Amino acid sequence: MADTTDPKSTAAAAKKKEKPPKLEDKPFEEFVESHFLPELQTALQDNGISDMSLKFVETNIPVQGLESQVCWQVQGSWKNNQRQLILYFLDANITGQKAWSFATDGSPHSTMESFMIDERRINLPLMVSYVIQRLNAQKWLVLN
Repeated sequence: MADTTDPKSTAAAAKKKEKPPKLEDKPFEEFVESHFLPELQTALQDNGISDMSLKFVETNIPVQGLESQVCWQVQGSWKNNQRQLILYFLDANITGQKAWSFATDGSPHSTMESFMIDERRINLPLMVSYVIQRLNAQKWLVLN
């Protein structure tokens, strides 16, 4: 008996079974702008920071000695710009090198620290959690 399966319908069925790409597999800029920033904003509000201004820009690193280097950054400020944070994406992707800096009361960002260097798998909830942990370590969320 001959096989009467239509190859086109088999291919269509295989396509339907494909899983949609994970958020983290989306293009870098789309992931940050459409997913990371809104999730981070929500997490900040859940932790009592309602006046945070977040933006995603490609610009020079505002740390003395590194000003000539350009990278993608998530910049945040609140309390009338008295507190600022920057998450640097040095490799322009979420799995590449990342760094962190902060400033208070109008002082310049003086030091860059590594960010998420030990993580093998990077995902949206983990990235948001790390930002919240860093802010908490600065005692900017709750005083210990």
